[in-house]
Amino acid sequence: MKNNYRIETSTDHYHVIELLEDGLYRYNSEKTGRHDGLNFSRVVKDEENNIIAGISGWTWAGSCEITHLWVSPTFHQHGIGTHLLQSAEAEARKQHCQTILVRTFSFQAPEFYKKHGFSLAHTIDDFPSGHGYHILIKNL
Repeated sequence: MKNNYRIETSTDHYHVIELLEDGLYRYNSEKTGRHDGLNFSRVVKDEENNIIAGISGWTWAGSCEITHLWVSPTFHQHGIGTHLLQSAEAEARKQHCQTILVRTFSFQAPEFYKKHGFSLAHTIDDFPSGHGYHILIKNL
């Protein structure tokens, strides 16, 4: 039986990402018997209702990954990142997670995460060139 398929460039990247994430979640859940996955997100807004910071990630199978944490540079050093990180940790605890994972570049925030109890698990040097890509974990 011959497979008839073609590879195309998608113009709706967000839809493709959602489809891939859903497919991987179903596959992983079937293989592990764990169907407790949840996404989470929190935002911080200014007086004009503009989003100035946010955090997102997921919990599943006793684990949590923070996939995005961003604070507008105008609001750096105001404690917003700490509050968002604490809210993600609270969500992880609520979902009975034992571990949180986060990935960050050397020019982003590895020291911020270390200050909040994360330990460096792995570094990929020169990714991108001249920088490092860090994977940090925290046991709850």
